[in-house]
Amino acid sequence: MRLNLSADEVLATTRSVRKRLDFDRPVEKEIIMECLELALQAPTGSNSQGWQWVFVEDQAKKDRLAEIYRRNFELYRQMPRARYDDGDSRAERMDAVVDSASYLSDHFEKSPVMMIPCIKGRVDSSGDAATGAGMWGSILPAVWSMMLALRERAIGSAWTTLHLIGDGEREAAELLGIPFDTHSQAGLFPIAYTKGTDFKPAKRLPAEEVSHWDEW
Repeated sequence: MRLNLSADEVLATTRSVRKRLDFDRPVEKEIIMECLELALQAPTGSNSQGWQWVFVEDQAKKDRLAEIYRRNFELYRQMPRARYDDGDSRAERMDAVVDSASYLSDHFEKSPVMMIPCIKGRVDSSGDAATGAGMWGSILPAVWSMMLALRERAIGSAWTTLHLIGDGEREAAELLGIPFDTHSQAGLFPIAYTKGTDFKPAKRLPAEEVSHWDEW
């Protein structure tokens, strides 16, 4: 299925989808690989293309990844919530976001496919801001392109990073054979067709409030 969205439409309506993931409908490998071919056109530092993409369909491995995620999600849920001023759209949406995140945590293993994008290098071994920016800048654009391509094909995803907390990244690496010492994981993504395709632009802070010209 192609939604035939314009570039502006796909950019404005690609959401982190949780409650509207269709866990009962398989996602075809060919479609995922088609999206990946598009994602690989994203910019990457020095044309290094140091990315690797792990897709998980094996149920036992999905179960284990979901366990790691849930364990860390419980830690996250106990953290104090961010505080915003009255009328801030982020405060208005906080309960709904927490509720949808809890839903995903409870059902993560039902995802037809899970995706872990990886990039060669480890920031924790260098501690250098420029190195970190260059490393993540060589994978995150491709991951976003992947999400956009999935959206155009009526498939949803959600960018999660909680499984990386503590020993979680190492555990996932051992489970999937990812070389932990040389490659960093950029997240854990459920991939599933969506229930409906009528996603709308999210309510965000006005551009005027977050932009600076010539100085802060």
